[in-house]
Amino acid sequence: MGYLVHRAENPQGPFAPVDHLGQDVLSVPDTWYVDTTGIPGVRYFYAVASVPEVTITGALSPAVPAESSPPDGGRPLVTAEVGTREAPLHKPWVPMIGSERLSQLRCADLSGGRPIGVELLAALKRVREEIGVETVRAHAILHDDLGVYREVHGEPVHDFSAVDEVYDAILGIGLRPVVEIGFMPRDLAADPSRTVFDYGAIISPPKDWQRWGDLVRALVQHLVDRYGLEEVRGWDFEVWNEANLEVFWSADREAWMRLYDVTAFAVKDVDPALRVGGPSSAAAGWVDELLQHVAESGAPLDFVSTHTYGSPPLDLRPTLERFDRSDARILWTEWGVTPTHFNPVNDGVASAMFLLQGMRSAAGRLDALSYWVASDHFEELGRPPRLLHGGFGLITVGGIAKARYHALWLLSRLGDIELPVTLDGDGSGGLVQTWASRRADGTHAILVWNHTLDHSKAGGGTGLDRRVRLSVPGPGRPVTLTRLDGEHGDVAVLAAELGVGEWPDEEQWARLRAADSLVSQAVTGQAGDGHVTVEFDLPQPGAVLVEL
Repeated sequence: MGYLVHRAENPQGPFAPVDHLGQDVLSVPDTWYVDTTGIPGVRYFYAVASVPEVTITGALSPAVPAESSPPDGGRPLVTAEVGTREAPLHKPWVPMIGSERLSQLRCADLSGGRPIGVELLAALKRVREEIGVETVRAHAILHDDLGVYREVHGEPVHDFSAVDEVYDAILGIGLRPVVEIGFMPRDLAADPSRTVFDYGAIISPPKDWQRWGDLVRALVQHLVDRYGLEEVRGWDFEVWNEANLEVFWSADREAWMRLYDVTAFAVKDVDPALRVGGPSSAAAGWVDELLQHVAESGAPLDFVSTHTYGSPPLDLRPTLERFDRSDARILWTEWGVTPTHFNPVNDGVASAMFLLQGMRSAAGRLDALSYWVASDHFEELGRPPRLLHGGFGLITVGGIAKARYHALWLLSRLGDIELPVTLDGDGSGGLVQTWASRRADGTHAILVWNHTLDHSKAGGGTGLDRRVRLSVPGPGRPVTLTRLDGEHGDVAVLAAELGVGEWPDEEQWARLRAADSLVSQAVTGQAGDGHVTVEFDLPQPGAVLVEL
């Protein structure tokens, strides 16, 4: 699945994993790793362990020494030459985005003086229209605030009218729902006192397994009846959320496997072509366990889904091959720069570079990489206390794009044809990364960014900035640069400059809205030898989209 990089101060150790402060899974899927957590000029020893399963690491490799050169105050040059060999460009950000529970679309309350339901829908509409995202995943479609299940005189009563309301709204803006089947309705819970989040989502197994299966079957049949079988065959039904964490599941793994079987069979009872999967786990857990279980139970599984934070998603293809399930789709239904609420890294430009790196790493080896979440109208630990509070959202309360949203917008500018890039120079291919494309109209779009996973360098670091010389085949033609860095597109920096307190005043809102997009700059490229060459500075963290 990946590799875990270890470091020591001498070749005998002791070795410990390099901690880039991502706070979740430290292993990475790629065969390169940039360590910026050490002291420049100090020699360290590195060893690598393979990660066949997320909870297992192999033996350490022999140690190798490495040290960085002390910074000299300049910006080392990285050259990037775009080639002509064509391949399809995979876009893992398009299939899915995360959201607060969809019942909030019905909420007329204000947060920070802004209407919650209206702005949540507007944020989802924006990612659909500007980024091209196709589906949205959210928790708690069976939570009691949508009133799907109650018992009257001991008998079950199903009511999906509120589900209809929120799904109609989602479909109305051009998105499809990913139906995460959970949490437990109060009247069906074995222990309704076990809850999570401020809104009291019940994490208990059902008191009656037959009634749980009947509820799932009734919901799915209702969706087919309302929206049509061909439409719903294009949806994904995901079983629960992160049951491998006791905060989300009050029983043991065996009970959750039973929940998976009952739920998956109920979905397929409606139509065998409907798509169901899991384990929807935290930190890539229980994937092997679920694959082993369904091999024995015979339960259907069309996709494997899991989550991670702080690192690019691991590579699940070898796991599926090991269980002879290469037919299953791979969905990372939650992913982000940190699993921690109210973390300042969520608001700054370093998280945008993390997003670019993760999407680039994931392209071609999974079916969806869903950033968690679209909007700061997000209430798991309460409503936002101020405009910039380290929220998970790509878009603030008030509808202002954060740097991570701008990163997705830059990705959306790439064409459908990927082109190779040859990189050379200090930091090339690791610190400095690229993604080059050609569009259907013959224009080129090349993304170049400078990033380290190390959260301690989220605000930059001595010796990490670079100068880039980019060469693209073709005749001389207009060139535009679109920048994303601390001086371009970083709402946290702008808000600080404007002196925004907990919430902006009307003048500050107006200034923030006026800066709610990236600005392109025309530059002159140098033509010669059948190429156009352009040079630009690239801070860390920072990205440049070159279009020509």
